[in-house]
Amino acid sequence: MTTFKEYLSALVYIFFPDVCLACGGVIEQGEKTICSICKFSFPRTNFHLDNENALAQKFWGRTKVEHAIAYLFFKKAADVQSMLHYLKYKDSPEVGILIGNWYGQELLENDFHKNFDVIIPVPLHPKKLRKRGYNQSACFGEGLAEVWKIPHLEHGLEKVTNTSSQTKKSRQERYENMKAGFLVPNPEEIKDKNILIVDDVVTTGATLEACINLLLEKGAKTVSIAAIAITQI
Repeated sequence: MTTFKEYLSALVYIFFPDVCLACGGVIEQGEKTICSICKFSFPRTNFHLDNENALAQKFWGRTKVEHAIAYLFFKKAADVQSMLHYLKYKDSPEVGILIGNWYGQELLENDFHKNFDVIIPVPLHPKKLRKRGYNQSACFGEGLAEVWKIPHLEHGLEKVTNTSSQTKKSRQERYENMKAGFLVPNPEEIKDKNILIVDDVVTTGATLEACINLLLEKGAKTVSIAAIAITQI
């Protein structure tokens, strides 16, 4: 039997429908945040099926990465960019958790998640974290951890230097800007563990490179990376 509350909910939806945070279209009742059309049409990388993928190649000759994967390709003025804009700048942490859930479910299919013991997000500087209210990479990691049932150490890495903007820097300049900016507050939590670092969007990979080197230096057995998206030229 349909309740009054359900009738009211349906009436509200007619006049104030939810909007997809990727394409801007109306989403159906029962859908969450991103419409089904976008979910199934997002440009997936399938990097978990190719150990020599474009993300892994960014780190060749620079640092040791066990696995390097990204869920989606990123292009400017496309739905993925719109979705990530909401995640980072529009107080929508649920987007990161949802994407983590989706990607986590896909990676369960071939047991890829069994390569990892702990998930650690790329950290934000405390000043930026206070301003935004949450770490978008940690939201993605939380979504993965929910599906995989493995620990998510939101503060496994800390950013101690509020580095200057990376936008106009070369890859080497980005790395030099980043390498002294992180610390591992509790090395015993990562010692001899297979770590998965998670990030939102990878461009040059300089930030991840600095985090990988530090975790290996502090005793991690292996370090892998997973991102929501990788930039596509």
